[in-house]
Order: sequence, then structure tokens, then C-alpha cells
Amino acid sequence: MKLPRRIAPALVLALSSISVTAAPLIVVDARGGGLKNGQKIDSAQPITLKEGERVTLISQEGKTVTLRGKFSGPPMMGAGVATDPKQALVGLVGTRNAKTDTVGAVRSLGLGLSRAVPLPEPWLIDVSTPGERCLRPGQQPIWWRPEVGASQKFTLLPIDQSWRVDFEWAAGQHGIPAPPLAKFDGQTVFMIRMGEREYGITVHLVPTNLDGSALASWMIEKGCMQQADALLRQMQRDQAATK
Repeated sequence: MKLPRRIAPALVLALSSISVTAAPLIVVDARGGGLKNGQKIDSAQPITLKEGERVTLISQEGKTVTLRGKFSGPPMMGAGVATDPKQALVGLVGTRNAKTDTVGAVRSLGLGLSRAVPLPEPWLIDVSTPGERCLRPGQQPIWWRPEVGASQKFTLLPIDQSWRVDFEWAAGQHGIPAPPLAKFDGQTVFMIRMGEREYGITVHLVPTNLDGSALASWMIEKGCMQQADALLRQMQRDQAATK
């Protein structure tokens, strides 16, 4: 059936507004749907997920949407049932703008920094406490500790304990450069032995096309709170320097 002429302009305007508001989304975690981690798609591109399939997407503004099958349609149709870690991002920014203690503020938000010390740089890997860590692909890990008064040894093992590597910080040393993760057979889950303590850390590789608020939000979702906090402080310093 042919549309009345008086309706056609409104329809064209609506379609054009949809194309304008379409924005790129990055696949953070894909379990089906023909998608791959790190892939960039258009927010207007329909996605079809079967029962049991799941995909998590993140926008450039840091909005994260998790879709579960059965689902068919543009990704943002599922935003109502999505998690939105950017709320945590906003909370971190707000507490810092209020000039409160960083670690204390994050504790009050329940974001998992109860024993963490603020990092001077976002990509240091704090191995003094268990938890989640984030690293850019191909980047050399720097094993970091907050206290530098004396020399200190620690051992790194994969989760199956099939090998071990021993490291030692010298007195006064915060960080030890380590081989790229590829040198550890691609392992990303490690056991740390330090003195009489033994605990685990998990290293998450960051998608290559994430930056700014989207990167901080992704890190928050993965649980790399200590590093996300350092990244936000760095972003604020950079913004202040450009003014």
C-alpha cells in the first residue's frame, strides 16, 4: 500500500534521526551471536541471540549493555535489562570532585577497594593484594608494591602451578618490569606467594579500541577498581592541563 504524501516526510525525518543517533558499540564479552570480543558494531545493527547466548557491549560514553538470548533487534532495545557500570564511574568522579579521600570514597560505594592503596599510574599491576587487574595487550606488566622500606621476594605461578618465576623488589623499589604475558604461555590467572601468604590475581586484557570514559567503565565492570581510580585521576589531570 502506498503511503500518503503527507506522512512520507515525517517518516523520512524519523529514519534520518535514527541513522544520526546510531553510534558504535564495542563487544566486551561475546558468547554466541556470531560476535567476537573487541569487535565494533553499530548500535542500529540488529543482533540475534539464541537461548543461552549472551553478549556485553559498551559505548564510547561508557554505557554497558548486556543482552541475553533469546533476543533479536538493535542492541539498545535491551538496555532496560542491562547493567550500567557507568553509575559507578559517575560516583567515583563525584567523590573526587568533592575532594574526599579516594580509597575511603570507593569503599563507601562498595566497589572492592577495601585493602587497596591508590596507584600512581593506572597500568601498574599491584601484586600485594588479591583481585582483578587490567592490562593493555602487548604491554609489559610492571609488578608493583605500595611499601618500599625493605627488599621483598615473591613468587608467581599459573593456576595449575606447572611452573614458577621468582621476583625480588630491592629496598626502595616500587615496581619490577616483567616479561609480556605471552612469555607466561598466555596465562592470565596467577597465584602469588609472598612470605606466608598465597592468593590469586586475574589479569584482564583491555580491548584495543577503548579509551577515556568507556575504558574506565570497562575496567570498573571487570573489577579493576584500583586502576580505574588511577585512570580517572589521570584523566582529570590531563583535562586540567589543557585548560
